Amino acid sequence: MSKAIFYHAGCPVCVGAEIEIIDLVGVENLDIVHLGEKKEQISIAEDFGVKSVPALVTPNGHVLHINFGASLEDVKS
Repeated sequence: MSKAIFYHAGCPVCVGAEIEIIDLVGVENLDIVHLGEKKEQISIAEDFGVKSVPALVTPNGHVLHINFGASLEDVKS
């Protein structure tokens, strides 16, 4: 994986984190996935180990859970 992946669900916590992450690493270094709009991506996020959003998956495959916006179970429903 060459880019980090930022997973979020569109909540205010997620949107705030997205702005900060973009400022830190640059949008060109991110794939941004809104799981509320792309529910088919939830299983991929789970495979990485994402438990809640917002979360950043590093290019090395490490998951960084940022604050707490929603669990993936909440996003699924």
